[in-house]
Amino acid sequence: MGTVEGERMILVTGATGNVGSEAVRLLAARRHPTRALVRDPARASAVDGVEIAVGDFGRPDTLDAALCGVDTVVLVTPSVPEQEIAVIDSALRQGVRHIVKITNHKAAADSPVDRRRDHARIEAHLKATGLGHTLLAPNLYMQNLLAVAPAVKETAGFVMSAGDGRFGMIDARDVAATAAAVAAAPSGHAGRTYLLTGPELITFGDVARALTDVLGHPVAYRRISPDEHRAAMIRAGVPEPVAASNAQVFGLIAEGDAAWLSDDVASVTGERPRDLRTFLTEHVAAFRRAPGLGLTPPGRAPGYS
Repeated sequence: MGTVEGERMILVTGATGNVGSEAVRLLAARRHPTRALVRDPARASAVDGVEIAVGDFGRPDTLDAALCGVDTVVLVTPSVPEQEIAVIDSALRQGVRHIVKITNHKAAADSPVDRRRDHARIEAHLKATGLGHTLLAPNLYMQNLLAVAPAVKETAGFVMSAGDGRFGMIDARDVAATAAAVAAAPSGHAGRTYLLTGPELITFGDVARALTDVLGHPVAYRRISPDEHRAAMIRAGVPEPVAASNAQVFGLIAEGDAAWLSDDVASVTGERPRDLRTFLTEHVAAFRRAPGLGLTPPGRAPGYS
């Protein structure tokens, strides 16, 4: 599918993930020429009017082909510097004019958190290219709560090492809506960084209480130490480096690291972001135990990843 002269092609990476797939859907619904970059075309959702480009971050030739004729990129990856830098370099070669990058609000070269150092490295490279860009920095994703759904089903509770730290948890769909709005009219957002949160500061105790309400039975939040949490995640199959990084982040949350809110979602999209109750109500089936199933002893609850 070619683009009509004068229309700007938007490419979305990570197009099979929570943010990328929703950004593709929203852009297509608004009839923006959209191309979805995937490694495995079998995983790509069929969306009317959307081109599918197959590419590999480790093969620059495939990225160049995918980015040919593209004006704007929505850059969503697991924040692996080599991967994002490969996309940025290809975008520069292909004449892309603007990149919308999902990042971390505390990205810094001297951060104690490796993923934040990675984001800082990518941001520095992006800025050095001179490409127009906009940074979107979300707080915790509500979709991450689905990782504790098996524990909630089996034990009527979940474990976490975030203590009573508060955070401005956001639905990935609202991050995607912000990315789509910026990509559709990037010139008005050039050089800006938007902090993306839900409408309220909450704790994991609040999550447990909200789950109690929507499920109709008590759900417990069991506080554990970062070391215990790291071990629990490893037992649950999370790779050790990821488990260690996750536990480190949750420990920082306990210290207030994520206790921030912003109205940037509403200012960019014109819509209020979803709250926790809305998300849990829409995903209640993921947390609901099948009738007749007993509870696993709490000590066997898997960790959060």
